[in-house]
Amino acid sequence: MDAPVIYQAPVLDAQDTAVLTLIAAQRERLRVYSNFAPGRWQGSLRRSSLARAIQGSNSIEGYNASLDDAMALVDDEPVADERTETARAIRGYRDALTYICQAAQDASFEFSKQFLKSLHFMMLGHEMSKHPGKWRPGSIFVIDTKSGDTVYTAPDIELIDPLVGELVDYLRSANGEPALIKGAMAHLNLTLIHPFKDGNGRMARALQTLVIALGGTLFPAFSSIEEWLGENTQEYYGVLSEVARGGWTPNNSAHPWIRFCLKAHFQQAATLIRRNDEHERLFEKISAIAQRGGMPERAQLAMFDAALGFRVTNIRYRADAQVNEITASRDLKKLCDGGWFEPFGEKRGRVYRAGAELKAARAATRLPRPVGDPYDLVSAPRIPGI
Repeated sequence: MDAPVIYQAPVLDAQDTAVLTLIAAQRERLRVYSNFAPGRWQGSLRRSSLARAIQGSNSIEGYNASLDDAMALVDDEPVADERTETARAIRGYRDALTYICQAAQDASFEFSKQFLKSLHFMMLGHEMSKHPGKWRPGSIFVIDTKSGDTVYTAPDIELIDPLVGELVDYLRSANGEPALIKGAMAHLNLTLIHPFKDGNGRMARALQTLVIALGGTLFPAFSSIEEWLGENTQEYYGVLSEVARGGWTPNNSAHPWIRFCLKAHFQQAATLIRRNDEHERLFEKISAIAQRGGMPERAQLAMFDAALGFRVTNIRYRADAQVNEITASRDLKKLCDGGWFEPFGEKRGRVYRAGAELKAARAATRLPRPVGDPYDLVSAPRIPGI
């Protein structure tokens, strides 16, 4: 039998299957939250989840934006400096993930090499020196910036097109693999083929999100582990190095990578479930505060976002409340007069933050952060319920 052209998904063992079952139960909870009984806070949860995914994936590449700025760029609001490389990178990734949100709902969507090139252009079209939308023109070596050592040598350039073609064939195949496994293998293979001059990691993470979201019932950002990867970057690099062992070696087992991704999905889903529960409790408190203070119902989403720690602007208030600038300014002034908002800055640069009562409401609705490795759970004598 010929050696595999690309990395192959490993045979799953009983623990892997049990962890997949745990994640399936989590995803069902998220599906019920978002599809059958969506609360008014769900829009904020979706927007912030997308922003966190964008922020997390770009932070791995050294593009560090605040969550506020990522949220602003998701909403196409102006940020402090639109011309920085970080702002351009965030905006490009936003465009790519927005397209993925659309593609995930397209029943006729098909993977192709040209699709991958087009997605790459969306991400890096602001930097033509990085050959957006084209395969890399030469060799690629990943260097450890601390030691100066070469830690990975990508396949030769003449192998790029056939390897990506093999990956596309795999993505288009109906091989019966769970979407979480197929998405993980897509991520691994695109990362290690390293077909582009830059942006390979971001492309691979976005591709994983799309593979999982296709044909599913969850909002794509709820299927993403990009936020989690941004918080666990060293572990992420470590398992990639463990599987690659310095070069393109597709005969190596991808099992450590699969287990790593399943752990990431479990812990990220647990975070989303916790946030949804917190948001539901918080929104109830915000509604009570707004009604008691005589604020219109349209102000509740802005109060909710501020309580979560996000900045509110006149532009965002108008969009969420669907009012004109005069009405928005009047509402925001009333929110400040009541002590629910604190204004910062002047004129068009003014932003609003939560006042003491909204901060207290947020503090009262926090839940313990989820912890634990799912493989520890399934190794226990009895698997706890989700």
